[in-house]
Amino acid sequence: MTTLQNTAGGMPAMPSRSLWALGWQRLKRNKVGFVSLWIVLAYLLVAIGGWCNLIGGDWADEVGVPYAPPSWVAPSADDVLPPEPAAARPAAAAPVIGMTAAEDPIGRELAAARQHVADYAGKAQTRLETLPFGADLQGRDVIQKTLKGTSTSIFVGVFGAVCSLLIGCALGAVSGYFGGRTDDFLNWFYSVFTSVPDMLLLLSFAAVSGRGIGTIIAVMALTSWTGTYRLVRAEYLKLKGREYVQAANAIGAGDMRKMFIHILPNISHLLLVQFSLLTVALIKYEAILSFLGFGVDVRQVSWGSMLEEAPTELIQGYWWQMLAVTIAMSVLVTAFSLLVDALRDALDPRAVAK
Repeated sequence: MTTLQNTAGGMPAMPSRSLWALGWQRLKRNKVGFVSLWIVLAYLLVAIGGWCNLIGGDWADEVGVPYAPPSWVAPSADDVLPPEPAAARPAAAAPVIGMTAAEDPIGRELAAARQHVADYAGKAQTRLETLPFGADLQGRDVIQKTLKGTSTSIFVGVFGAVCSLLIGCALGAVSGYFGGRTDDFLNWFYSVFTSVPDMLLLLSFAAVSGRGIGTIIAVMALTSWTGTYRLVRAEYLKLKGREYVQAANAIGAGDMRKMFIHILPNISHLLLVQFSLLTVALIKYEAILSFLGFGVDVRQVSWGSMLEEAPTELIQGYWWQMLAVTIAMSVLVTAFSLLVDALRDALDPRAVAK
């Protein structure tokens, strides 16, 4: 029995790999981008821990004296506010002049309540003179506030970017695929929408809708979809005439299947980069809105709400909260920007093919 041998002398064919596998290999070879990826993942873990109240859940506890300085800074006489003088409060309310205890309408209830004062009296909490990164006016730990604020800001950025991506992708796909009057109408709507400055739209929507995390996410999604729309529309105009789309049309595939099953996966790498860009932009917008008083609720904390307190603190010489927010925000934005550049290089089909 004879065996067939390869007489052509060529190398055996290598198994083909997908764009994502090739892109992952290129990203690992980019040291700066790979380190940035791990930094972003660490921030996401902190955000998830904050959403589950595993990290920063005690940020509202007043554990230190007002404006307690960081423990690594030599305290001075002006760093810590002097404790309030103990007021000599009477054990019982002073009787109203001209009214006896029997005439007091709530005298009987007060007398019964005073008998149980000792049962409900809490122990006086000892406040710390210094904290690892200082405290704010209420004596709350700056590290706990920063961790919780990181969770809030990333939550707003990620979910706002997802909602914005869905709106822009849906409108861009419809406009680029169908063309004609549908494309003309959506282009007109896009032109009118982009004629108004982004920050003015954000402030207008925020002023009407009120404060809160859900409101911020909705406002940002409704005002930041334009870039995704323009990108997706251009890609659909280019790809709807390709051979694989014509083959899908020949076998009777519907419009929705061709749009979202055949064309959309071929631009997924562009959407991933767009998602990264939107996340960074919306984190910045959240900080601006909260700084201007249109952001999160007063019972919540974010990077923007912490920056809102910074001007008053800096005037008095208390700089540590501003420094903590600046470091946390700068590291994340820088890592995200470097990661976006690395993803562009890694997922570019022309670069991967080399």
